[in-house]
Amino acid sequence: MSNGFKLEIVNPERSFLSKEEVLEVMVPAYEGNMGILKDHISIISFLKPGLVKVFNSGSSEETYYVEDGIIEFKNNCLSILTSNIFDIKKIDKNFVKDALANAEKDTQSSDISDQKKYLLDQKIEVLKSLTLN
Repeated sequence: MSNGFKLEIVNPERSFLSKEEVLEVMVPAYEGNMGILKDHISIISFLKPGLVKVFNSGSSEETYYVEDGIIEFKNNCLSILTSNIFDIKKIDKNFVKDALANAEKDTQSSDISDQKKYLLDQKIEVLKSLTLN
């Protein structure tokens, strides 16, 4: 009997990641960070900027940065659809610094909506944590 579930991460360019037997995935959902385990109830949710953490057997962990997206968990298969995803181990520090500077500049706009401000604040918080590593 299997202890894990299937994970698929897709962006517009390609299938980013496909894994069998994933034990847990942490996603930055609008409702807060959400942990998905095998046999989780079916769910659809939106992602906010943050880190997706994938836990495999043998205590290995993979971390990815996403800016937005949708998740769906159904029949022990988690699908993540996102426009931008980056492997934290391979992310360019200059990209992070530029994205952080652009996000901070965007928050200064006088006609920014509350939702856009919230998402930019989330993005800034995560990008700052990445620059500390």
